[in-house]
Amino acid sequence: MTPTTAASASTATPRPNTAMRELRGDLSPAEFATVIRRAAREIGEHVSCDARYIGRVEAGAIRCPNYAYERVFRHIWPGRSLQDLGFSPRTAVRGRPAAGFVPAQPFAPRLSPHHPDEENDDVQRRTFLSGGPTALAAVLGLDAPARAAATPAALPLPGLPPQPLPTLRRVGGADVQIVEQAVREIRLADDEHGADTLFEQAGQSLRQAYVLLNEGEYTLTTERRLQSTAGELAISVGWLAHDSQRLADARSFYAEALATARMANDAALEAHVFCNSAFLARDAGRPREALRAAQAGQSAARHLDSDRLLSLLVMREAGGWALLRDRASCERALARAYTLFERGECESDPEWMSFYGEAEIAGLEAQCWSALGEWDRASERAGLAIALQEPHFVRNRALYTAELAHDRLGRGDLAGAAEHGSAAVALLGEVRSARIRGMLADTAERLRPFQGVREVGEFLTGFDSAAA
Repeated sequence: MTPTTAASASTATPRPNTAMRELRGDLSPAEFATVIRRAAREIGEHVSCDARYIGRVEAGAIRCPNYAYERVFRHIWPGRSLQDLGFSPRTAVRGRPAAGFVPAQPFAPRLSPHHPDEENDDVQRRTFLSGGPTALAAVLGLDAPARAAATPAALPLPGLPPQPLPTLRRVGGADVQIVEQAVREIRLADDEHGADTLFEQAGQSLRQAYVLLNEGEYTLTTERRLQSTAGELAISVGWLAHDSQRLADARSFYAEALATARMANDAALEAHVFCNSAFLARDAGRPREALRAAQAGQSAARHLDSDRLLSLLVMREAGGWALLRDRASCERALARAYTLFERGECESDPEWMSFYGEAEIAGLEAQCWSALGEWDRASERAGLAIALQEPHFVRNRALYTAELAHDRLGRGDLAGAAEHGSAAVALLGEVRSARIRGMLADTAERLRPFQGVREVGEFLTGFDSAAA
């Protein structure tokens, strides 16, 4: 292809990708995105595919996927090239130099706002997550003095002219996309490995997102997207704090996210905050606060047309009733949560709820029966959660297994508790969650008087070695 042809191709009106639309078949965009994410995990890739990405692919806005997506697509459809999948050749889209040509300066194309470079977005997102404040400031353009965010002008001194305000940093849709992708990447990493190693990095990302929100210049549409995304990022950081046993920090981040939701009049964000706040209150031993938060979340979600979201919020309510030992109210909430859950998924379900499947609802039910002292039912549901959980969600497998060890101990089954405790310890090498380690530590302390039992002795040896 000649340079002229490539240039024409890069500026052509996007053509719908009918091949990918045909491959999606009867699946919804969200369901198709789930298939792609699952395939990515099978080969060790991390792509943040969602319904919006699928829509952009099918509309032709993404004319050639980045290398990570290409590897995933080749894994799903091994006999098909990118052209077979409806994409344009990479050389036509990227305008890459010929093989063997090395430019004197790093290649940094100027991106069109209508045709964002997906591969460059991915690089920026990874820098946003792992590069720290300085690298992130460079990615977002916050490091240049001429483009620095404005600060209030100093009071003018007598005889001197007032100092002008610095130029505001213009924030656009591409900046918001970087923050949105960071949120997705944090969630994916947490699902697989837990929170401990992510908390500090995510906190740095959150601080920079609020720099954009509080000190940038943007349109009203961009402001609303940025508010919602910053709020979601605050919730993600709050959850990482929760899972790392930094409960006071988590409470603070959730309060910040709730304030953002209220200022943005964003009911979906508000429902998410209350959902996580209810879970935090339950773990902190504040059942009435958990109830209030869960019920407030249901009120916020009432008009969002998502039965799955309402189901999760009612499960949070059930957890509060269980801690209060109100069995009748807990059972009513459980029945309502399952009724809503069984209505199935829909397009209105929030993206962050991808974790809430059959394994998760069984695990949450197990926690309710455990709080009520119903050890047989708790053990049965925790065992079901383990059986239903997909293997790559290592953190949740470790969580449910630690829960099952606790429930077996409640039944008085010392050997069973120790065996499941050992299974959870075996997963700790892949999981960084202070919350799960704390659950296992509690089980270990209660089992120490019985270390003469072979299984108990083996569990305690393994746990003490892992803790050290």
